[in-house]
Amino acid sequence: MSVALLLFPDFALILLGVLLKRYARFDLAFWTGLERIVYFVLFPSLLFSSTATAKLDFDATAGLIGAGLVALGTGLALGYLARPLFRPAPQVFASGVQCTFRFNSYIALALAGRLGGSEGIALMAVVIGICVPLANAAAVFALARHQQTNVLGEMLRNPLIIATVGGLALNLLGVALPEFVLATFQRLGAASIALGLIAVGAGLRLSGVIVERPTLAWFLAVKLLAAPFAVWLFVRHFALPPLQSEIAILFAALPTASSAYILAVRMGGNGAVVAFLISAGTVVSVVTLPLWIIVAR
Repeated sequence: MSVALLLFPDFALILLGVLLKRYARFDLAFWTGLERIVYFVLFPSLLFSSTATAKLDFDATAGLIGAGLVALGTGLALGYLARPLFRPAPQVFASGVQCTFRFNSYIALALAGRLGGSEGIALMAVVIGICVPLANAAAVFALARHQQTNVLGEMLRNPLIIATVGGLALNLLGVALPEFVLATFQRLGAASIALGLIAVGAGLRLSGVIVERPTLAWFLAVKLLAAPFAVWLFVRHFALPPLQSEIAILFAALPTASSAYILAVRMGGNGAVVAFLISAGTVVSVVTLPLWIIVAR
């Protein structure tokens, strides 16, 4: 199967979100509620159940985890380089820099399943389990520092961090949840991917942002080009197994999470800038993601 056909179902759901937002008679409150239930309930359930049950063989997946950290580190370092290079407004920088290292986990898990089935999802869940707390902590830190709010308090209230840390803790302690409890979380999590992708499409906003264009272009180039290139070099150097290499490069090439917009608005950041970066990155990734998967193969 060609890469384009492989990725079609998931990008089709994003397009469905665009069409529903434009033509269906759902008001703003509906879409706001959908985003919130995905962010606060469904997606944390998926992260919790995935990390609580994943086979965390850190010896076998050390290279994959290292590649995920390279993706985050490259995005973070080059993202912060925008400050001396372009001298953006503080609010624009604090809001937008998270778009260089945060990643859309809905797309990640959907495409990982297409690439490697249940094994691909399990590998991606390991990377997400390690990287979600780090990425969210870095994003909260940037915004909290700008807004002069309590960084630790924001991190402790973040549902993605809570779910991931909770799932990892149970996994590492060897605590098995009762089957009916686990099944409940898995049912909730199963709904998150389709609804999350539809919400991504509904949230696309490509107009109305005219500020700091060089900075925004830099953020997009870092996320969609520089980070996956750094990971490609990493997986070639350390000769990761084929599926792990594909998952690693896919992870690095993902567009920014839609939850970045929710976080920016909730913490008093520039929501319009983040919405544009998420939207532009998602649209451009329709081209760049298949190309990076071809490179990975």
